[in-house]
Formats: sequence, structure tokens, C-alpha cells
Amino acid sequence: MEKDNIDNLFGKLENEFDIDMPNSGHQNRFLEKLKQQNTIAYISPQKTSYWKPFMAVAASLVLCFSIFTFMQQQEPEIKDLASVSPELSRTQDFFTLAIQNELATLEAERSPETEELVNDALKQLQVLEANYEKLKKDLTESGDDKRVVYAMISNFQNRIEVLEHVLENIEEVKQFKKDEPNHNTL
Repeated sequence: MEKDNIDNLFGKLENEFDIDMPNSGHQNRFLEKLKQQNTIAYISPQKTSYWKPFMAVAASLVLCFSIFTFMQQQEPEIKDLASVSPELSRTQDFFTLAIQNELATLEAERSPETEELVNDALKQLQVLEANYEKLKKDLTESGDDKRVVYAMISNFQNRIEVLEHVLENIEEVKQFKKDEPNHNTL
């Protein structure tokens, strides 16, 4: 059936086909016109293609800036004791100053005999500081929960106690070193 349709189609178009030979050089003229169309098609996009990389970079920067701004707005500011009340701000300042003074004293007492004690104390302080950072996040999430505030104050007190205890141990080591020559002469 398909062959019949094709035969009918060609039968109807039988005298309408162009069977004349094209002029000499037809193929060359055709190819030349085709080349001209191709070069025209490639020349015009190159004029605007210089801006495409700049536009892509600009769009990327705008996107990154927008995401950064959005992320900054979503994260709440981490609170500490100073953000709860003026009294707690003074408390935080007091503890911070006391810890800094104790750390300065501890560093002044560093010697080959006390090196291990000082390093151990600094490690304990790092653990307490990491715990304090967690407490700050808890305070932010809990909305100034009193239990978190008390835990933060306790953390400051623990840091001071660690420093005082280490300084006492250093004094004992120094006293032992002083008394040692007296024991050797007896």
C-alpha cells in the first residue's frame, strides 16, 4: 500500500521535475555562498561574546553576595553573660580580668620544673573554654535561661580554681626545690 502512495505521488509530479543541467560553476557558487553564510554567522556572535564571561562572573558574584547576606540574617547572634544584663556584664568582666591575671602569673612561673604543670593547666582551660562556647550557644537558644547563666558563672569559677590550684602546686614545687639542698647535707 505504501508503494502505491509513492507511485501515485510521483505520477502526479512527473512533468514538474527540473531535469535541466545547472550552469557551469554552479557547485562552486553554491559552496561559496554557503561559506559566506557560515562566516557571517560566526562573526556576529563574537562581537557580543566578550561580555558573556564578564556577565557570568558578575552574576556569580551577585548570587554569592545574596546567599552570604541571607545566611548572615538567619543566624542569631551568639549571646554571652554580658548580653543578659548589666550586672552579668560586670560579672563577666570581673571573671575575665581575674583569669587573665592568673594566666599572666602562671606564665611568669613557667620553668623547666613547672612546664608540665603549666601545660596541663592550659589544656584544662581549653576544655573549659570549649564548654563555655557550648554554653553560649545554649544561652542563645534557651532565651536567657537562668540555669545556663549559672553554668556559665560556674565555668568561670572553675577556670579560676584550676589556675589557683596549679599556682599552689608550683609554689610547692619551688618550696621543695628550695628545701632539697638542706636535706642533702644532713
